[in-house]
Amino acid sequence: MTSLTRAEAADRAELLTVESYDIDLDLTTGDTRFRSTTTIRFRAARPGSATFVEVKPAELRSVRLNDTPVDAAGLDGNRLPLSGLRAENVLVVEAEMAYTRTGEGLHRFVDPADGETYLYAMSFLDDGQRIFASFDQPDLKAPVTLSVTAPQGWVVAANGALDGTVTDGRRRFVTTRPLATYLVSLIAGPYHARYDEHDGIPLAIYCRRSLAAHLDKDADEIFTVTRQCLDRFHQLFDVRYPFGKYDQAFVPEFNAGAMENPGLVTIRDDYVFRSAVTDSQRELRACTIAHEMAHMWFGDLVTMRWWDDLWLNESFAEYLGSRVTAEATRFTAAWTTFGLRRKGWGYAADQRPSTHPVAPEEVADSAQALLNFDGISYAKGASVLRQLVAWVGDEAFLAGLNAHFAEHAYGNATLADLLAALRRAGGRDLSGWAAAWLREAQVNTLRVEAEVDGAGRYGEVAVVQTAPASHPVLRPHRIGLGLFDRSGTGVVLRERLEIDLDPAVDGGRTVVEGLRGQPAADLLLPNHGDLTYAKVRLDPASAAAVPLILPLLDDSLARAVLWTEMIEAVRDAERPVGDLVALILAALPVETEAVVVEDVLWVAGRFIDRYLDPAGRSVARGLVAQACDRLLAGAAPGGSVQLAAAHGLIAAADDPARLAAWLAGDGVPAGIEVDDDLRWMLLHRLAVFGAVDQAAIDAEAARDRSAAGAEWAARCTAARPDPAAKERAWREIVGDLELSNRLIEARAAGFWQPEQVELTGSYVERYFAEMPEMARVRTPWVADEIAQLAFPAYAVDPRTRELAAALLARDDIEPGLRRMVTDADDDLRRALAARTGR
Repeated sequence: MTSLTRAEAADRAELLTVESYDIDLDLTTGDTRFRSTTTIRFRAARPGSATFVEVKPAELRSVRLNDTPVDAAGLDGNRLPLSGLRAENVLVVEAEMAYTRTGEGLHRFVDPADGETYLYAMSFLDDGQRIFASFDQPDLKAPVTLSVTAPQGWVVAANGALDGTVTDGRRRFVTTRPLATYLVSLIAGPYHARYDEHDGIPLAIYCRRSLAAHLDKDADEIFTVTRQCLDRFHQLFDVRYPFGKYDQAFVPEFNAGAMENPGLVTIRDDYVFRSAVTDSQRELRACTIAHEMAHMWFGDLVTMRWWDDLWLNESFAEYLGSRVTAEATRFTAAWTTFGLRRKGWGYAADQRPSTHPVAPEEVADSAQALLNFDGISYAKGASVLRQLVAWVGDEAFLAGLNAHFAEHAYGNATLADLLAALRRAGGRDLSGWAAAWLREAQVNTLRVEAEVDGAGRYGEVAVVQTAPASHPVLRPHRIGLGLFDRSGTGVVLRERLEIDLDPAVDGGRTVVEGLRGQPAADLLLPNHGDLTYAKVRLDPASAAAVPLILPLLDDSLARAVLWTEMIEAVRDAERPVGDLVALILAALPVETEAVVVEDVLWVAGRFIDRYLDPAGRSVARGLVAQACDRLLAGAAPGGSVQLAAAHGLIAAADDPARLAAWLAGDGVPAGIEVDDDLRWMLLHRLAVFGAVDQAAIDAEAARDRSAAGAEWAARCTAARPDPAAKERAWREIVGDLELSNRLIEARAAGFWQPEQVELTGSYVERYFAEMPEMARVRTPWVADEIAQLAFPAYAVDPRTRELAAALLARDDIEPGLRRMVTDADDDLRRALAARTGR
């Protein structure tokens, strides 16, 4: 399919004004196809001119432009040329469309639990073309009127509210406010629903019937978070929620975390928890709810003109998602999660070869746009916004946003538009700030230099900013500098200074005069409060004190900054993995935040499995398991930290006998329930060791006849150290186009294991030989995910990099595959450097 270019979109936006979409779908025509009739009313600025409409049909049945037939044979991929335009035009496109199993277009899912069929629409980024014909670009917004014919007994919901009664299975929905085409959505099937209302806004949540009991159990929490977030957004913004009802549908086999369709947010149904979860997972669900709600203003009410301003959507939703969650819900430590988990994602993405500015000057086409839905557009962009708030003040920031909404409501806007609104509100020219923070890639480092005299008092203390050679741009920062001292059995914050780093004044070396002559602190923490986006490095005395201070520090956000400092130092080969493992052993057994446990163990596991040779890996994993055991013994039974410790122990354990005992219910700590998901975690780890056979996996899948069970079974099967199982899984990963996105991804996630490097050695070359064809025959979103999951990450060998270089030298590979291999190869480079010291 041809990807729309920025230039084409600009030309078409200059030519056309779309007045309305009338979309009629018939979902009763079979299991593989549905009928779609789209009527588009639009104006053309130049009568007699030509354009094209996008549609991706299984069969294009008829097209009429102003009651004149258009030759359907003219369809070229996803583009149908239209000529002889009038000033006022009516286009009618009738087509048969194919249901998908890829999470794109109109996805069809048959629930293995009960055989029921569920549909949901995913029009993002340009997949609305798989459902209805459109001028598919963000700045040709128009009201949408949707009609759907569905089987009797099905629940159907869409962006707009139902308009009237159901007649012969046909539902018509209220015409929406102007929408971008990528936001048009619906769900259809025997969905279970719960309803509520808040502040005049009708609320609903939906899920599959097989998950009904689990949704009902958490419905009060979901509705409470939704109400709290609505209230907070109404306090922050002058414009009330603008799209009528607010539905949230938890849907199966979803690719993303959620999608911000106005009036009908779709969310992956992994968030309908069927087993015990930690509070950090509940917080993640709350943040997702807040994130998607933020999009109702950033993205839906005011939409970016083109994908180069994606940050106007995702960075703002990411920032506001964490902020509103922390301010309005019980999850008050959401900024700790952001600082450790989300910013870690951003730091990693920003240091890879594929890094790009938060707001790039140009995104050439929609295919390139898809690649920018990453840790930079989300986490870095949100971090930059948090720094902007610290820089200009919250009052001016919010005043600028509200002016922006007032000026561009139901329309489109750009970076320049937003900066102009912020400048008028705060009286500050932000063009230089934006050039440094939004137009330049990469992350800078803030390093503390501290002189201490013989009396234990500070001499000169300075914060030194450096930039990577590839992007030598120093940025202005407003940061906190925290002075911590040990006191009795704890640690106290003696003082917090707020300082401005202005490289235009001091060249990147900012002397903190206020500390001269003060008693030296046990820990001098830069970026206290985590207000800026930068890697930090401690002075040597503070770094040496961290193992003693971190276990006693009661500020979870400060702990997150310290953990991130260590993680980034290991990533940059300034500290060995052993230092991180030693810190885990010292501090993790007394950690009180589940997200810190989960994220530190996840990152450490990646480093241990890739940066250490087999002997070092075995020792390090044993120490991590010890830390998890100590935390497990000391944590409150039944609490989030205990559960996080149990998950960490399962992942780190090299003792199949203990895992098998837990699976049988023996020796399980009080407070831990071996429920469905924990059983699968144990079984997966046993499968890696070859301690269970296929019959055991099949028996567990027969017991757990759910979609989650099917995915776990696929992952466990692919993880077994059995040559036949590996070969079968690999063939399915590369070429099976019948399995759904999630089932293929589960196989890819299970295939490579650090314990099986020799067994899977022959597949390293096969990856580089066979992935190009895989990427060509699959849709981009799924192909990119498979390319990433199926990369031979544990083949830490120069030969792997040689194969990657040969693949990247080709000019015939898909953009997504090129990016995934480029980034994965850079991770391999770091792993090899850690192993060899070069």
